[in-house]
Amino acid sequence: MNTLAMILLSALPLAAGWAVHVWWLRGCLNIARRDPLTGLRTRDGFTRRATVLLKDPRAVVVLADVDRFKHINDRFGHAAGDVLLKAVADRLAHHVGPSGVAGRLGGDEFAAVLIDDHELTAGLLPVLHHVLARPVDGQDPAVHTTVSLGWVRAADFPADDLSGLLRRADEAMYAAKQGRAGTRRAGLGQLFATVAGRRSGRTGARRDTPTVTAAT
Repeated sequence: MNTLAMILLSALPLAAGWAVHVWWLRGCLNIARRDPLTGLRTRDGFTRRATVLLKDPRAVVVLADVDRFKHINDRFGHAAGDVLLKAVADRLAHHVGPSGVAGRLGGDEFAAVLIDDHELTAGLLPVLHHVLARPVDGQDPAVHTTVSLGWVRAADFPADDLSGLLRRADEAMYAAKQGRAGTRRAGLGQLFATVAGRRSGRTGARRDTPTVTAAT
């Protein structure tokens, strides 16, 4: 056996060990990018996938916020709240499907990017709103709530990145929540001025901002 062959053979265990190590690191990274409660992507994982999807002009960004979630936690306990969040996450992920992405941004706030092949979002999101509001199977029927949805079509704001589109969807969602409208599409008017990314109505936001312009 020549010297080169011996060197290659001796390097095989090291290469195999490195391959296993890389595989293990990738597994750890994937786990870190998944929310342990809901199984959805965390903000970092969602951002990575959503940024890719936004290259498609058919992309739609959706923001969802569970209504009265603190009330659910206070009245029925955190375990009941966790079950409710898991149900919302499962239903949202099912609606988005494999071509899109859903993530938990934190607390009771979720986001999704879906590909609207036939411009049906305006009609389908009210259906999603009702699906997300269903009581959880096997749980106390009293443990239920609604979910306010705000959405924006990326093609309406070609200059906006994911952060800007989420802010627009956030404003529309807040308008839907305040008006008990269920869902609201981001309008084509001026985006709210914010401080540290906070929309009007949240702590830290400017108060001298225009009224949101939004279409249902």
